[in-house]
Amino acid sequence: MDTTYVNKWEKRWHPLREEWVVYAAHRNSRPWSFDKNSIQTNTGEIYDPTCYLCPANKRVHGDVNPNYTGVFIFDNDHPVVGINAPKVHSHDDDFLYVKETAYGVAKVVCYHPHHNTSLSQLPGKMVADVFYAFRAETTLFKNDPTIKSILIFENKGKEVGVSNPHPHCQIYATDFIFKFVDQHIKVSNDFKRKTGKNIFEQILKKEMDDGIRIIAENNFAVAFIPYFARYAYEVMIFPKKRHADLSTLSDDEIEGLASVFHTVIRKYDLIYQISFPYVMSVVQAPVDGDSYQEFHMYLWLQPPLRQPGLIKYLAGPEIGIGNFMADTMPEEKAQELKNIILSEI
Repeated sequence: MDTTYVNKWEKRWHPLREEWVVYAAHRNSRPWSFDKNSIQTNTGEIYDPTCYLCPANKRVHGDVNPNYTGVFIFDNDHPVVGINAPKVHSHDDDFLYVKETAYGVAKVVCYHPHHNTSLSQLPGKMVADVFYAFRAETTLFKNDPTIKSILIFENKGKEVGVSNPHPHCQIYATDFIFKFVDQHIKVSNDFKRKTGKNIFEQILKKEMDDGIRIIAENNFAVAFIPYFARYAYEVMIFPKKRHADLSTLSDDEIEGLASVFHTVIRKYDLIYQISFPYVMSVVQAPVDGDSYQEFHMYLWLQPPLRQPGLIKYLAGPEIGIGNFMADTMPEEKAQELKNIILSEI
């Protein structure tokens, strides 16, 4: 195992995005002229009478939430895609400025009735229940011939733009394939054609053989900060057995995946003793009826913080031209997470 990661100024190839990530960790201690934001843990009461996600409260269109005690799922009152979206059509001869109906289904998944509780604070059994719900929703949409792609994602924390702290995530089921998923398909097919191997299995093999970036692992799943990570505490969590989407995971695999995820987000909270913000995505193959044997679904955690209260802002290189400039080294941040010892919950 090679553990000699002494260089803090280099670029690494991101095989799934097919782009260079530039690491300049020697700049991480440079002077910062702005105040660091103060970030608080979840505070307040377990019930908020003004929250549209709390049990028994009225939502914006008048529906009343049930007095739920576990996972609660409903159609989003402000959907980004919907079955009743306005019908629009492009001119038949316009191949440049094209528009279509924003068809699909958007749902909200409430993890727990308590307003001030995050997934990291729940017992492992309740986290597994959330993942069982993810599998059920994926299976449901997979059987809908109008749906081609499913995105399950959680935006956690005001640092990523969340306006309601009640523990929840969202599901977008669309009639088009998401761009990054489409890129995964292209990259994995190209890699198979060139090498005869599966790109996801090769990434897993390299990470597990090396071991230095592994954060959590059990018999069914493994979590690591990838060699090509862009964000400081970015983590990928893979089932050890390849699945195109969540629908084919066994109960043991679902619980194993949930357990590793739970370990990672609990470690997140302990890094800086805060309720750690992140964007979590369940990256799955399309559900359009085609076979995606080279695809390997995974969870992708992208936290914005690189220091306590200090966000990694996207600027000129990232927004302007599309290449990421990282301020930290994956191996150093992985070691931080490795060093955190968890107590029973």
